[in-house]
Amino acid sequence: MTNWLSLNAWLGKRMFLVVVTALIGGIFFPLSDSSLLRQTTVLLFAYMTFVTALSASLRDFLQVLRHPWQPLWILALVHLASPFTAWIVGHVFYPDEPLIRIGYLIGASIPVGVTSIIWTALVQGDLAVSLVAVTLDTFLVPLVLPAFFHFAIGETIEISYLKMVEDLLLMVTIPSLLGMLCNDLSKGRTASFAKSVGGVTSKLSLSAVIFINSAVVMPLLSWNASTLKALIITLGVVSASFFVGWLGSLALKDRRESTVLTMIYNVGIRNNACGVVLALSYFPPAAAIPITMSILYQQPVATLVPYVYRFFKRLGNATKNGN
Repeated sequence: MTNWLSLNAWLGKRMFLVVVTALIGGIFFPLSDSSLLRQTTVLLFAYMTFVTALSASLRDFLQVLRHPWQPLWILALVHLASPFTAWIVGHVFYPDEPLIRIGYLIGASIPVGVTSIIWTALVQGDLAVSLVAVTLDTFLVPLVLPAFFHFAIGETIEISYLKMVEDLLLMVTIPSLLGMLCNDLSKGRTASFAKSVGGVTSKLSLSAVIFINSAVVMPLLSWNASTLKALIITLGVVSASFFVGWLGSLALKDRRESTVLTMIYNVGIRNNACGVVLALSYFPPAAAIPITMSILYQQPVATLVPYVYRFFKRLGNATKNGN
């Protein structure tokens, strides 16, 4: 058990290398999208969520659910502030390319990504808030997205509510509730598994998900000057989503590091796979380009968030002490 604890801690400190290695692996070993790969991804997500929830309490989850103002604030930032940012970027950099603008809008308005729960756990954030935010978004998105596209793009989109809810229930809600229930019934003893064998295997599962996404996405990109331009701008848009989460944290009374990082991850990480499906289902392929590129950036940027946050926190403290 000690070896597993050490390996889990070692991987936790080197998540950037884990993520980048999986990303590069997908570049060199492309895969064709298939129902088997999608089902595998759902199962991996379910396992990661279950292991993560083994360290959480169902009581804490229900307490947040009774007073959900922070998760609702997260969702307001996700579905209002981030799309507004993407709308500005699209009109500034792509005034004559409406499909690219639509792609950025879709990418900024899609649901909170399930991996936000994983990253929240990795940085020891407020897991209950993260779980509630993702769970609430499960039911909110099928109502919000069609209305958003109707008003912002002029398209009325019918989203398969049952399919989306089914996938998110399998990836998030059911494994989360089971994990928290196991934690409470065992009086917290399952947390040791989550920090050892479960921690290692869930990090490897995350690596596998990133590899699959990268391997499926890379064949869709054709490399030219416009692609390079889109890569640079997309990096800015992805980073801006995390920054919006930090800005949103300024409204909180409790601004502990764990709380701020929870806000940053839950606003910044999106379900890009859902975005790609929406873009390809209702618009020409060009609309999927920004979302496809977001898949390449999102996890590497996520690994840098704690380092960037702590750097500026130290810088701010040094400036105050200097004065």
